[in-house]
Amino acid sequence: MKTWKLVSGIISIVLSVFVVFQSMIAGLANALEESGQVSGSAGLVVSICMLCGGIVSIVSRKNNSKGTNIALIILFGLATLTGFVLAGNYSDLYRIWSAWCLINAVLAIISLRKGIRN
Repeated sequence: MKTWKLVSGIISIVLSVFVVFQSMIAGLANALEESGQVSGSAGLVVSICMLCGGIVSIVSRKNNSKGTNIALIILFGLATLTGFVLAGNYSDLYRIWSAWCLINAVLAIISLRKGIRN
């Protein structure tokens, strides 16, 4: 699980930059269309959670404590929930970014269960 935490942390940090820029464009499109959707703001929340989750994942890669795994579950779970529920017309948010966060949350649950057994 150490390798997974390092790799997913680096990928999450890099992807969060893409999510920020896409969210700004989606928010601009929502404002110009006056559609009333909040997909741009939801993308920013997903991006912040991905960035924080990536940092926690990298920092805690050698530490398999319950607290860090629970923090990863909460951060990536919040990002997943926000992305799937509030995506609106920003389809990449739930197709790609929320799916990535869901994968990380599930793997954090597996890491937590594996740590409990040891």
